Formats: sequence, C-alpha cells, structure tokens
Amino acid sequence: MTAVFLFASAFLASAVEMVEALTIVLAVGITRDWRSSLTGVAVAGVVLAAIVAALGPALTLLPLDTLRLVVGALLLVFGLQWLRKAILRASGLKALHDEREAFAHETAEARTAQVERHAGLDWYAFTISFKGVLLEGLEVAFIVLTFGSTQGSIPLAAAGATVAVVLVTIVGAIARHPLTRVPENALKFAVGTMLTTFGIFWSVEGAGAHWPGGEAALPAVLAFVVLTSIAFVYTLRRGEPVPA
Repeated sequence: MTAVFLFASAFLASAVEMVEALTIVLAVGITRDWRSSLTGVAVAGVVLAAIVAALGPALTLLPLDTLRLVVGALLLVFGLQWLRKAILRASGLKALHDEREAFAHETAEARTAQVERHAGLDWYAFTISFKGVLLEGLEVAFIVLTFGSTQGSIPLAAAGATVAVVLVTIVGAIARHPLTRVPENALKFAVGTMLTTFGIFWSVEGAGAHWPGGEAALPAVLAFVVLTSIAFVYTLRRGEPVPA
C-alpha cells in the first residue's frame, strides 16, 4: 500500500511541476531559440540528478525515527502550502492557475528581452529554461529524496518522477503548446492531500507513537485529510467563518 502511495505521490507531484516547467521552455523555445532553451533544460537536469545522487545516500545514514520526524515535518510544510492554495482556488477565493495565461506572459517577456549571446547560445533562452526547470525540479527532487529515503526506496520514488517527466515531455513535444487541458488545479489538490497525509503519518511515527495497523492506517489518514479539505472548501464557498 505504501509503495502505491509513494509512486503515485512522486508521479503526480512531478507531473504538476513539469507541466509548469514545460510552459516556460515552450515559450522561450518558440519565441527565442530552441537550441539554447533545450541546453538549459539539459544542464538543469544534470544539476538535479547530481543533487539526488549526492543527498540520497546521506539521508539513509540518519536514524529512521529521526529521519521520519524531520521529513514528516517538512512534508507538512510543503503539503499544507499546496493544500491551502488548492482549497482557496476550489472555493473561488483565489484565481485558478492558467497555463495559457502563463504561456502568454512568458512569451511577451521573451519577445521584449535583449539578445545576448554567450558560447553560441541565446543567454536569455538558456537561463530562463535552466531556472524554470531547476526551480520546478527542486521540489520534485525534494519529494523523491524524502519519500524514498523514509521508505528505503529512492529508486521507486525516482521511477514515479521519471515516468511523469517522460510523459509530460512526450505530450509537450507532440502538442507544441502548453498542456492547458491537464487538470492541474485538481492535481495540486491531490498532491497536497498526499503530502499532508504522509507528513502526518511520518511525524507521528518519528515522534515514537505507532499507528493502529501500521501502514494500513494510511488510507484512513488520507480520508481524514481529504474530507477535512472538502469541508473547508464548502465552508469558504458559503462565506462562513473557518473553524480555528
């Protein structure tokens, strides 16, 4: 059961981040220069792979309880951030993320930026693609490392992330436009609930407590997080005060 949650969380989180990275790369590639843009993507990919390769073995050296407590707390921070934004968007208090609008913004910025070439590359296209993929990818790397190290299965988490990256890349290469039909806001809600679920589960275990049934309690924790989040959405939609 945990393996399924682990793979699904890494896959969904990576898919969301890569859809956003794809929008940036497409904008500068189409508007400026594909070679420079794709070089930036490749360099960012190497940096992210190096981070995972360097930090992965180091994390496995920590005592399991300490690792789960620290990772659980970090996942709660990230998960609640994702979940808070998803709840606000679902309740209508925050605008939905629009990849078409993001693409238009990136395209306009790329068209007006000055041309500056280094080593035969359009430096704007290279740096924007590099930073976009690196920043979006860092969150994916964090999820792969924390999930994988805590469960002793970094390869499984990495596999989920890799499948998502390959899938988004293939679809993006075929479509040659932002993936506006991907239900990105719904995916962010799902990722937020999963990160929060694991954060709660591992924080409790890391603190020395034990869940009834062990890992079999994960679906119950997930159900609690989902139902609580839905309750917040309906409360905010009706304009009622949110319970403290």
